[in-house]
Amino acid sequence: MKAYTLCLLLLTSHGVWAQTKTTETVEKKYNGLKLYFYKNTLRMLNQKENPEFDELIKDIEKMKFLMVDKTQHSFTDTDYKKLKKEYKSESYEEMMTSRYQGRNFDVYIKESAGRVKGTVILANDSTHLYVLDILGSVALNKATSLFQVIDGNADIGKKIANFMGRDEKKKKKNRVKID
Repeated sequence: MKAYTLCLLLLTSHGVWAQTKTTETVEKKYNGLKLYFYKNTLRMLNQKENPEFDELIKDIEKMKFLMVDKTQHSFTDTDYKKLKKEYKSESYEEMMTSRYQGRNFDVYIKESAGRVKGTVILANDSTHLYVLDILGSVALNKATSLFQVIDGNADIGKKIANFMGRDEKKKKKNRVKID
């Protein structure tokens, strides 16, 4: 009986914590920067103790942040359209499309029994693709705010800058100098 209960618990918890297959595919295929956030680590981002931020993250259990350098991987508009179709094939419904600070945002949600179980926020600009794969939900009118907080956080900004610097070093290393 104990073994049965343990197996059931493990199977149930795996399903709860699984990210979308599409996000996992993007992660493996493009090898971009990936950061993981749980409720407690999201709270730590709120160093100014902003009640609006606490309200923003209250329904987030877990979040994966991916950043892909599109120029390094030849990620095209066609690839982006295909990516959006793949999320839809996982029963995610497109809820919002907007443009903010030079980036296109697409927000998808997945519902079960009338509750939002998952949210995917795609931010796409000329050089990078950003994916926020969220177990839980975010108010649709605050989706860009969440991205802005993560993008503007000093610690995360350093990781992003290091990642981008790593890419620049690779580009310089691969260049041929002709005199």
